[in-house]
Amino acid sequence: MTTSHGGRRTQADRDAITVEIGYALCSAAFAAAVVFGAAAGPALLFDLPDGVADVLLGTGTGLAAVLFVARVVAVLVRFRTRGPAGAGDGGR
Repeated sequence: MTTSHGGRRTQADRDAITVEIGYALCSAAFAAAVVFGAAAGPALLFDLPDGVADVLLGTGTGLAAVLFVARVVAVLVRFRTRGPAGAGDGGR
């Protein structure tokens, strides 16, 4: 593996990437769970007609999946453009 400037990645660079991937996955899972709960929660909490419950569950699942992927991509793209050391932004 090499960096964009041709040098080898340092251990600190690899650690920063690992932490950023973990952050992306955890924050995406949390956001997806919140959206799923908001959209599908009524279907799980109340005795709704089957059609309405199915629509709410499907909508919640779809929104959660899209949000999860969008959040992971957004965090990792931001990290890639910012650089592993947070160059120029004081860390975060």
